[in-house]
Amino acid sequence: MRGLGPGLTARRLLPLRFPPRPPGPRLASGQAAGALERAMDELLRRAVPPTPAYELREKTPAPAEGQCADFVSFYGGLAETAQRAELLGRLARGFGVDHGQVAEQSAGVLHLRQQQREAAVLLQAEDRLRYALVPRYRGLFHHISKLDGGVRFLVQLRADLLEAQALKLVEGPDVREMNGVLKGMLSEWFSSGFLNLERVTWHSPCEVLQKISEAEAVHPVKNWMDMKRRVGPYRRCYFFSHCSTPGEPLVVLHVALTGDISSNIQAIVKEHPPSETEEKNKIAAAIFYSISLTQQGLQGVELGTFLIKRVVKELQREFPHLGVFSSLSPIPGFTKWLLGLLNSQMKEHGRNELFTDSECKEISEITGGPINETLKLLLSSSEWVQSEKLARALQTPLMRLCAWYLYGEKHRGYALNPVANFHLQNGAVLWRINWMADVSLRGITGSCGLMANYRYFLEETGPNSTSYLGSKIIKASEQVLSLVAQFQKNSKL
Repeated sequence: MRGLGPGLTARRLLPLRFPPRPPGPRLASGQAAGALERAMDELLRRAVPPTPAYELREKTPAPAEGQCADFVSFYGGLAETAQRAELLGRLARGFGVDHGQVAEQSAGVLHLRQQQREAAVLLQAEDRLRYALVPRYRGLFHHISKLDGGVRFLVQLRADLLEAQALKLVEGPDVREMNGVLKGMLSEWFSSGFLNLERVTWHSPCEVLQKISEAEAVHPVKNWMDMKRRVGPYRRCYFFSHCSTPGEPLVVLHVALTGDISSNIQAIVKEHPPSETEEKNKIAAAIFYSISLTQQGLQGVELGTFLIKRVVKELQREFPHLGVFSSLSPIPGFTKWLLGLLNSQMKEHGRNELFTDSECKEISEITGGPINETLKLLLSSSEWVQSEKLARALQTPLMRLCAWYLYGEKHRGYALNPVANFHLQNGAVLWRINWMADVSLRGITGSCGLMANYRYFLEETGPNSTSYLGSKIIKASEQVLSLVAQFQKNSKL
């Protein structure tokens, strides 16, 4: 899934090594599915510890380690995604919160409030309510985390749960609640205090270089020479590892050290550095050009935010004079959004609300057809960039449409584009939109070749983040605001 950052995408780089598959869950061809379901129910009955009475919550011994290991082993023996989804669905639905207990404890709290009892009595009643709100499966997850490799198992389990939800193999509020509980637990275990920052160089172990190469989800690494450039002079590569998986990259950040804020990705990933020896006086800016999450199960955990902050401090130690920090980010979803607008206007009898009359005339003369139909066909491929005349005619309207997409299109009041939302949450400024910044096939088909700079003014990131998260205000530069104003003047959406 994309969206947590400039291509913050998860791949299963670290496959979980399950114990050998036990014979129980594997059914011979033709056996009733009910036998597997009964085996699941029996497993959950044994593996999920009952919730101790409130008074005994600190005195009840933990379940035998074997019970949790049985769950891990059984789960690992389920080869099909649908089977794992079924087990997770049964766990979510059958071993969540005891709603009767919640209702009883809630009534007790309300009763004590009405009686205006002393604070100690009310606080204890509220603590009982909190205890009743903890789902039973949380105890299973907690005890699994203590097993060797248990945290890693839970990361993979959540990845499976997210995949099952995306495929609609398992749905409902109980499943969404369990996903939230798992995410909360992983957020605690993978907080910044437990993460190790590591730098990758050409002298790093081959295994690490290979994993970093495979994890690159924004600008694919072509070969070893390409990888050597990305960790060589005027480049930095860092990743976070965790004490539960030492040396294993969880999230990877690539940085280019440049003289100014880069406006196209080709200068970073294709061109050779100016020299093999870094000259500090040539370095004035740090450009975050790729960040990739390697574990789908950690989606939504703030690893990317923590990593950028730690890398900024690391770079400031290495280059005390360095004061300019910016991303060069893709704009995934822009082309899809634009094609959707063109399609909707085609259905409304050729209505045009995206382009001015002069733009329509110029583009139609070049393409030789109705603007909406022709552009929809052209923008669905990368061939249109071969026409210098057409590209020049599209530059002005696509720039202002992209500015509106990033600044004006919202989801629940926040930026619709996931990369924009990531950087704006971090307190960055929507600084600049760059034309023909990524002319790769992915760049042209995904965002019409456009890329954006999100600039980090370190002294302003805190207030900017608060303003965005609290008041949903996007801080943008004059260039972006000017393009937005042009959109509002020339378009009628």
